[in-house]
Amino acid sequence: MTVSPFDHPYLSGLLGDTETAGRFSAQAEIAAMLAFERALAEAEAVEGVIGAEAARAIVTALGWFEPDMAALATGVARDGVVVPELVRQLRAAVGAPHGASVHFGATSQDVIDSALVLRLKPVLDRLDALLTQLVSVFGELEERCGANALMGRTRMQAAIEITTADRMRAWRAPLERHRARLAVLRPELLVVQFGGAAGTLEKLGDKAEAVRKRLADRLGLGDAPQWHSQRDRLTDFAGLLSLITGSLGKFGQDVALMAQDGSEIALSGGGGSSAMPHKQNPVAAEVLVTLARFNATQISGMHNALVHEQERSGSAWTLEWLLLPQMAVAAVASLVQANALARQIESMGDRS
Repeated sequence: MTVSPFDHPYLSGLLGDTETAGRFSAQAEIAAMLAFERALAEAEAVEGVIGAEAARAIVTALGWFEPDMAALATGVARDGVVVPELVRQLRAAVGAPHGASVHFGATSQDVIDSALVLRLKPVLDRLDALLTQLVSVFGELEERCGANALMGRTRMQAAIEITTADRMRAWRAPLERHRARLAVLRPELLVVQFGGAAGTLEKLGDKAEAVRKRLADRLGLGDAPQWHSQRDRLTDFAGLLSLITGSLGKFGQDVALMAQDGSEIALSGGGGSSAMPHKQNPVAAEVLVTLARFNATQISGMHNALVHEQERSGSAWTLEWLLLPQMAVAAVASLVQANALARQIESMGDRS
C-alpha cells in the first residue's frame, strides 16, 4: 500500500519511473549517507583531523555495517532526521576507541544534503539522455512529415495554413533549451554540503576548507561553501523539472486536440475503453498534461521551502523531502511517455 502514485503497484505504470524512484528509496539514501561518512573519515585522516587508524576502523566497519531499520524509524520520529540514530549505530559498529571519530565535525544536514546531491547525479544524466532522445525523434518525425499541410490554430480557432514542421518546432525547440539549462545547472547543483553545526566547521579549525575539498573530491562532487539555508540550487533544479514537464504538456495537449477526429494525426496504439471498444484514447498525451500540471503545482512549494530561517531550518527542509523526489520522478516519467508518444505518430497533416 502506498499514498504516492509514483511508486504505486499499478498507477506507477502510468505515472512513474522505476529507475528514478529507486534513487529516492531508503536503501539508496542510506548507501549515499554511508558513502559520505566514509569519504569524510578518509578526508579527515589525510588532513590529520582524525587518526589514520580511526579512519581504517570506520572504513572496515562500513564494509559490513547494516543499519537497524526499525531503530532508524524510531529515531526519525524522535529526532526529526535519520542521521543521529544512524551515526549512533555506526559508532557502535566501529567500537572503542575509534567510534568517536565517526561523523566528526559534521551535522545531519551535511549528510542528508550531500547524499541527495549524490543521488541527483544519475537523475540529471537520465534527464539529459531522454531529452536528447526526444529531440532526435522529433527531428526524424519532421523529416518524414514536416512538409505536410496543417491548419494553424490561434486561440483554438482555425487561422491560416502552416506546415507540420511549424508546429513541431514549438515542441522541439524548448527541449533543446532545457538541455542547455541542464548543462549550466549541473556544476552549480552537484556540490558537496559540509558546514558542521552552524555552517562554520568550527571543530576543524584551519583544516576546514582542506577537508571540505578532499571530501568533495572523494564523493565526485564540486567543492562549495556550505549552503544549509541557501536552497536556491535545489529550487532552480525544481524549476527546470517543471519547465520540462510544462513543455511536454504542450506537446501532449496538441496531440490530444489533433487526435479528436483523426484528420490531423494518426497514432498507433492508444488506450482502450471498457465501455467503447472502438476507441483508442490518447493516454500518453493526457498523462503529459497531467504531469505538467502536477509539477506546476509543486513548484510553488519549493519556493516556499526557500524560506529557511536563520542558519538552518527543520520545517522548510522537510517540505523539500515531500516535493522534490516526486517532481523528479514526474519529469522523467513525462520524458519516457513523450518518447513513446512521439514514436506512435504515424503521420501528421495533409499530404495532398
